[in-house]
Amino acid sequence: MNVSEKLKILSDAAKYDVSCSSSGSSRKNIPNGLGNAAASGICHSFSADGRCISLLKILLTNYCIYDCVYCVNRMSNDVPRAAFTPDEVVDLTINFYRRNYIEGLFLSSAVFKNANYTMELLLETVLKLRNEHNFNGYIHLKAIPGADPALIRRAGELVDRMSVNIELPSNEGLKLLAPQKNKETILKPMSFIGSQIIASKEEKKLFKKAPSFVPGGQSTQLIVGATPDSDLKIMKLSENLYNKMNLKRVYYSAYVPVSQNPKLPSIKNPPLLREHRLYQADWLLRFYGFSANELLKENTPNFDLYFDPKTNWALNNLESFPIEINKAPGKTLLRIPGIGVRSVSKILAARIVHSLDFDDLKKLGVVLKRAQYFITCKGKYYGDVALRQDLIKARLMPKAVDTNYVKPSFEQLSLFTEVPAIYNPGDGYSKITGEF
Repeated sequence: MNVSEKLKILSDAAKYDVSCSSSGSSRKNIPNGLGNAAASGICHSFSADGRCISLLKILLTNYCIYDCVYCVNRMSNDVPRAAFTPDEVVDLTINFYRRNYIEGLFLSSAVFKNANYTMELLLETVLKLRNEHNFNGYIHLKAIPGADPALIRRAGELVDRMSVNIELPSNEGLKLLAPQKNKETILKPMSFIGSQIIASKEEKKLFKKAPSFVPGGQSTQLIVGATPDSDLKIMKLSENLYNKMNLKRVYYSAYVPVSQNPKLPSIKNPPLLREHRLYQADWLLRFYGFSANELLKENTPNFDLYFDPKTNWALNNLESFPIEINKAPGKTLLRIPGIGVRSVSKILAARIVHSLDFDDLKKLGVVLKRAQYFITCKGKYYGDVALRQDLIKARLMPKAVDTNYVKPSFEQLSLFTEVPAIYNPGDGYSKITGEF
């Protein structure tokens, strides 16, 4: 099999992994080196119009020793198989980079033979790129659960970001769909990488030339909809990963029905709207001061598909509203539906000069379609209905929502198509920007 055929198989097999963000690196170029990831990393693996760009996203191999029911690369699945050698990956990366096709490499792999053997091949690849070819572009590498920590540490000194995919949100889900795996094996390398990142930052404070370790941080992926786990359970897991593992990002991937099995849910389309709500809630956890237990309760463990999580929280906590724009602290303003981080900054800066009214908010560019029902300006309420849940819900209810399926707003850019993937700005704006 030639390299072109391998590339087609292994780039297609990699599209199910969504955790390929690339921000946060500070790796600089060296004399006679190739590439530079110092200018804020690559920022994102999506351009402004939603096209997937920048990273050569491939698997080293899709031969796998595991038989996870939900996975397209599972051992028992009859799909075309291929495996790159480290030299082939290096050659592809360097040549694509020189032609300005890519800005970096996202390299993952199925587990071939065993965890250590696979991790050694991945390490050999990045060693050749960094040391033999002086490649200083961005590299995101998957750490293989169960691999020797020494291999993971050596790889972490060479790459910009690492990730270990949890895939399923609960131990029960793993036992059901991936019985060969266990939670401890997955969490152990995550904890190790997190501790090494912290240690590296402390060393940098003492020694200017101390080696970096995964400067772009680590991430993970959770599959949504393959198991009956609730949104509350998923959000609690994400919250713990951010707080205890020091993760940069948790990515949510709507389950794609790639096979028929009685253990899997019977669905025709991925639950993309649910995935979207989880991304919105994730922003609230990281930047808006919310906790998982605030957003969801045991008696309502899943997000309302008709309203974004912040609006849903506000509707269920109307006793906290309306909020006076001219007096509330910044943390409280962030809890108003429709008002995001940038709007809060504008409000705080403007009200130092004079008190704000409703027209002033419009001039500042604050979107008031939702916010008007939850605020007062100079003591005046501007909603066109009373502060009642049923009335506000009726005003904010979207005209039509397909709760089972939303057309994907973007897709991975194929190396073998002439048609770019076009992003619909209206669908995924809050997921990309975090503005609510």
